[in-house]
Amino acid sequence: MSGETFWSALALVLVIEGILPFVSPGNWRRGFGQLLQLRDGQLRFFGLCSILLGLLLLWVLA
Repeated sequence: MSGETFWSALALVLVIEGILPFVSPGNWRRGFGQLLQLRDGQLRFFGLCSILLGLLLLWVLA
């Protein structure tokens, strides 16, 4: 992976992450508040699922 590809991917993540707070800040705030109520184990599980899905997508696209 080249440096340009890495920075392009990071920029795309930031754009996607910024869409919901920009379009619907109230819903984003409520959703974030619900995330704060989860236990550490639940957050880790969702983080692991996100990592595995991302790795799977990278593998499929490569």
